[in-house]
Amino acid sequence: MASYAGPSSVEWVESGGGPLIAIPEVVLPFWTGADGDEFASDYDRACEVEGLVGLLPVGNTTALVLGDDPAATAYLPEHGTFVRWCAGESERELLAGVPAALAGAAWEREVRWEIPGPVVLFDAAWPGEESTKTGHLRIELAPGRYVVRAANAEPGPETWIGLVQIRPLGQ
Repeated sequence: MASYAGPSSVEWVESGGGPLIAIPEVVLPFWTGADGDEFASDYDRACEVEGLVGLLPVGNTTALVLGDDPAATAYLPEHGTFVRWCAGESERELLAGVPAALAGAAWEREVRWEIPGPVVLFDAAWPGEESTKTGHLRIELAPGRYVVRAANAEPGPETWIGLVQIRPLGQ
């Protein structure tokens, strides 16, 4: 996990340059990452997702691709939101801007995501079975249907944040 200028208050996951992906833990063995003998690897499929978020089939469920920018990403459970560090002088400043960013965000289209339980966020290039050997986050989400929306926000003159909010359907 990345650490920025002193002790970190949250854990950050970074990418080697491609998208990050949140995969339900139970189907991690089905994600081959950049490996594979097929014409297009799972990683290639993730790279083809357009926009800030998208869904890809994995096993008998779907994974959430965090597209657009390979920014360092943390999950803030109190906001039900992945926060993507696009620009900001310090972690403290970036995290302090999250409430304003959420309140003023111009959200893109929503997607519906049904999951069987906890998910693991990691670099989409890694095979799922090896995801816990590298920077990753395990996010406790209850089984169910969720609404996912994404936006980019500028809560301050030098602070740019990507937001991916996950809410249980019906809330």
